[in-house]
Amino acid sequence: MEMRTTEKPETNGPRTLACHPCPGAPRSGPSIAYARQRGAARSRGGSRRALPAVAAAVLLLSLALSARAAVRVKEIASLEGVRDNQLIGYGLVVGLNGTGDKRQTFFSAQTLANLLDRMGVQVPAQAMLVRNTAAVLVTANLPPFAQPGTRLDVHVAAVGDATNLQGGLLLLTPLKAASGEVFAVAQGPVLTAGFVARGGAGNSTTLNHPTAGRVPGGAIVERAPPSSLPGDRLRLQLRHADFTTASRLAEAVNRRFAGSARCENAALVEVTLPAEFAGKPVEFMALLEALTLETDAVQKIVVNERTGTIAAGRDIRIRPVSILHGALSIEVRTSFEVSQPPPLSGGQTAVTPDVQVGVREEQAKHIQLRPEATVDDLARALTAIGATARDIIAILQNLKAAGALDAEIEVI
Repeated sequence: MEMRTTEKPETNGPRTLACHPCPGAPRSGPSIAYARQRGAARSRGGSRRALPAVAAAVLLLSLALSARAAVRVKEIASLEGVRDNQLIGYGLVVGLNGTGDKRQTFFSAQTLANLLDRMGVQVPAQAMLVRNTAAVLVTANLPPFAQPGTRLDVHVAAVGDATNLQGGLLLLTPLKAASGEVFAVAQGPVLTAGFVARGGAGNSTTLNHPTAGRVPGGAIVERAPPSSLPGDRLRLQLRHADFTTASRLAEAVNRRFAGSARCENAALVEVTLPAEFAGKPVEFMALLEALTLETDAVQKIVVNERTGTIAAGRDIRIRPVSILHGALSIEVRTSFEVSQPPPLSGGQTAVTPDVQVGVREEQAKHIQLRPEATVDDLARALTAIGATARDIIAILQNLKAAGALDAEIEVI
């Protein structure tokens, strides 16, 4: 397919955008016009069928949020030092239906022996042969200002050769921080999102991942994390560093509290506590979080080549450029013919391969976009002529390499 953008002088007013292959498409409003374009293509006698992945790509391109949207401070920034703390622990899951650790995982038997020894039952670990227990690692996130008694969700994952944690019970497990201090304890039934069904002759079916699960509300906080409210100075951290956004954040704070904020760098804004809020940092922080500003970000196109998904902003412009994207298909087929000799002829049956090579090259399709065209216009036009999502991805990558696209392409 050939895509060309041309410049045409306009005598009055700004230049307009048009997509020649789809004159019936509307030029304004939300671009969820995939069904209309498809119907228009059929009415013209075409037999093109756009793939669902292309429709999803165009929908994501159309619904991408503009970078200059007003948002609250709490959506883009957080108070320095107010963050989650990760916890980890080693525990034991019991009650499994023969799907626990095998004899090769000796540390699960050793853990069970130590547990029984604390309860007054002494059994050597070498003498144990149990299939209903599994050694697991338990993780959780401890939120800031969590008080003793608060419940947390925990995640459980097998570390041995257990095949299924379904129906298991996590025994009392201390959860420690990086400092080695215990901040919570976890216990409860393990919920898995998958299962294993076994039949005769070694047949089995596995759904999702049965060796990992979670215990909703299974951990109880025993000690509050080291979170402290700031004094007369607050430091706001941007979740995505950007000089423009940091400057606008300081301006928004200074409009509300004159002379209170200043930018330290692209990700940090320092705010001085006003005199009327002395001793009331929580109330002041609540007012700061409610302030709104317009954020800024680098123009970016996110491409997932595995699923054929494209997400981009609607205002990414394309410079005048011409691209030829052809479709060459080569198919090699091998069929086997059996040659059977006549009876009593003394010949032998022979199998001869018949190799056929076919080459098919489709005619290049041409679309034309007017000046100031955007990625959204390009996606609509390519979809109208039957291009797949992978065709659009290839064209976008070539546009970037040719210098006709001023946006960053991120492949995930």
